[in-house]
Amino acid sequence: MSTLSSQALLIADPLEHLINRDGIEVPMLPEIANKALILAQNADSDAGEMAQLIQSDQSLAGHVMRIANSAAYTPMSNLVSLQQAIARLGMGVISEIALTAAIGAKMFNTPGYEKYVAGVWHHALATSLWTKEVARHGRSNVEVAFLAGLLHSIGRPAVLQTIIELAKQQQVDLTEQDIHQLENTYCHRVSEAVVNVWKMPRLVIEAVSAYTDSNNALTTSIQSAQVTIGARLATFMLTPELLDKETLFVLPELTTLNLYQDEVDHLLNQTDAIKGRLEGLLS
Repeated sequence: MSTLSSQALLIADPLEHLINRDGIEVPMLPEIANKALILAQNADSDAGEMAQLIQSDQSLAGHVMRIANSAAYTPMSNLVSLQQAIARLGMGVISEIALTAAIGAKMFNTPGYEKYVAGVWHHALATSLWTKEVARHGRSNVEVAFLAGLLHSIGRPAVLQTIIELAKQQQVDLTEQDIHQLENTYCHRVSEAVVNVWKMPRLVIEAVSAYTDSNNALTTSIQSAQVTIGARLATFMLTPELLDKETLFVLPELTTLNLYQDEVDHLLNQTDAIKGRLEGLLS
């Protein structure tokens, strides 16, 4: 707070008040995405139910089929129906594709910051894929890992939207630096709020909450450590100039996960596959 300018402090107080009383406006999670998550977590549901759900939105169905047919997901076959895609890729992967298609950067209204928010979403997608890979390597829950990685920074576009609206309402002229300082100050608390409002699975909420409370070692969990490593691997892949390999190898979360340097190198061998899936999700 001490680093905020006088103009930014004029917004910080009402922003803090909104966060404390759960007043941040969070877009509703699209119903189809929510139902797809529920179906994927229900052992008694089948491919027919998932196909019927996604087909109720033709635009979403087309998007899911396009991604499912991309080289990164089905390099040797041509899927012709949603049921075939679900049978080949699994309920979990199809629900992930549906969720990423339904959320996206455009859920939030951030005039002037659309390109920045798209970059945040791009990184979140990469984080979800890497976190899932880290979880698979450790033989832990890949569905939780994917969701926690995807939503670990969802508070950034949400709080940006609120900051822009508050500045307009109160006629406060914020610089770009002011806006990003406010964003960095409050984004983690808003990420926690979003995953709670969206009623994400308990383990996802716990992972995001632990990740955002990075100063408290007591909150560190396997899931939050996986998200941290996933986010760093995403940064290393997308913007290697911001994180070198030597720094990556000494992250304390690697110790939490019992990951050694040769295992990290093994994970990095998946970079081309992750890039392919990322391109598919962004298509």
